[in-house]
Amino acid sequence: MNRTLALSAALLAVSLPAQASAQAWSLKEAAAPYAGTTVKAIFLDRPGYKAAAKLIPEFEKESGIKISYEVVPYESTNQRYVLDFTSGGGADLVLNDVVWIGQFADAGWMVPMEKFYNDPKLADPALNIKGFFPVLLNSFGTWNNKVYSFPFDNYSGLMYYNKCTLKAAGFSGPPKTWDELLTKYAPKLTGNGKYGFALQSRRGETQSADSFMRSLWLTGGSLIDPKTFQPNLTSAASQKGLQFRQSLMKFMPPGIVDQDHAEVVAAFNQGTVPIITEWSAFYPTITDPKQSKIGAGCLGVTTEPEGTGGLKPALGGFGLGVNSNSDAKKQAAAYLFIQWITSEKNAKAYVQAGGVSGRQSVYKDPAIRAKYLYVDPMVKSWSAGTAVPAFRPRFAEWPQISQIVAEQGTKIMLGQTTTLAGAQAIDAQVKAILEKAGYYSGKKAKLQ
Repeated sequence: MNRTLALSAALLAVSLPAQASAQAWSLKEAAAPYAGTTVKAIFLDRPGYKAAAKLIPEFEKESGIKISYEVVPYESTNQRYVLDFTSGGGADLVLNDVVWIGQFADAGWMVPMEKFYNDPKLADPALNIKGFFPVLLNSFGTWNNKVYSFPFDNYSGLMYYNKCTLKAAGFSGPPKTWDELLTKYAPKLTGNGKYGFALQSRRGETQSADSFMRSLWLTGGSLIDPKTFQPNLTSAASQKGLQFRQSLMKFMPPGIVDQDHAEVVAAFNQGTVPIITEWSAFYPTITDPKQSKIGAGCLGVTTEPEGTGGLKPALGGFGLGVNSNSDAKKQAAAYLFIQWITSEKNAKAYVQAGGVSGRQSVYKDPAIRAKYLYVDPMVKSWSAGTAVPAFRPRFAEWPQISQIVAEQGTKIMLGQTTTLAGAQAIDAQVKAILEKAGYYSGKKAKLQ
């Protein structure tokens, strides 16, 4: 599953106009042929999209291009895209999850971005593709050495904790390892209607990615053996991770298998749970005084705890790409918006509005680092040697496999099957899917 974080030379050799022509290019002039065009998009009910919505009027005023979006629940978004794409339609802006890119790119549903950034009429000379964190551009943006989307809504798994609650319980800081969380912190913090920890585990992608896969990585397990590409859930390391999750469940709120991000963040904000591992993207919700009862100075943010293999934090997020079904004018207009909303120029405004930028430069700003507690641990999590691009295996068949993992993972948590029996059921179905896809016959490449 390991793959290099270095982009291929082809990706870095982006053909853009010379820097000297930067003053000659403007969004207003580039967008003039597309003024009056409406670009349709799908957004999620998450902070990064609300942040983008705050900035959209500025883009519309300058470009004359209208951005029309509808908010769709995450769990139904992939299915919605597939139905739209196969019917020859769909939103002009493609919201591309880290594990959807293979599915979308292999099917020809997304336009390679080089079509646009090699066009001097569309490409802003200040684009600077190298300015994205390499792990993000590789994970959500690149497939078969081609860029299909730019990092937009970017996630790192972090640990949020209530410093005041921990101090009252006798702890001077957060747990540094998962074992410490299980054996020392969670037992002492659980009782009287309070729970030591919560791991969002609702059936669906939240169960398969946020809960199941995180449990594997903390003990050095994996869905697929990186050397043989055979299913790996019955291995000692994978079983240890799944059993660890079962042990930790006794310190989680009841009904955790029905709780998504919103419920877990709400429990943290209300003081029911003092420690959670959640995405960096939810920082604005956790710090919103209208939603959180955490007192001033009580919020702590750090990297996820270390596991058997060291620090291996969860990695997630979404890129923005262009729908190949859209006509030429809508494609060009969509690209201009993607280039603008993910630019280095707008990165600070996006962060201040509640988004998490994928640009390296914005996090070097002392004011940003001082104001947003998530920045330093997130940047550490995205660094080379720490980030795990294959946190969720990047292959086109993941959406199908995710459903299987979610079903069995939920049964394991509920005690309806054992960790071993559930693992065996997943392994058998995963192998059948990958065998049919041609991974073992050499017809298809291994992981991206």
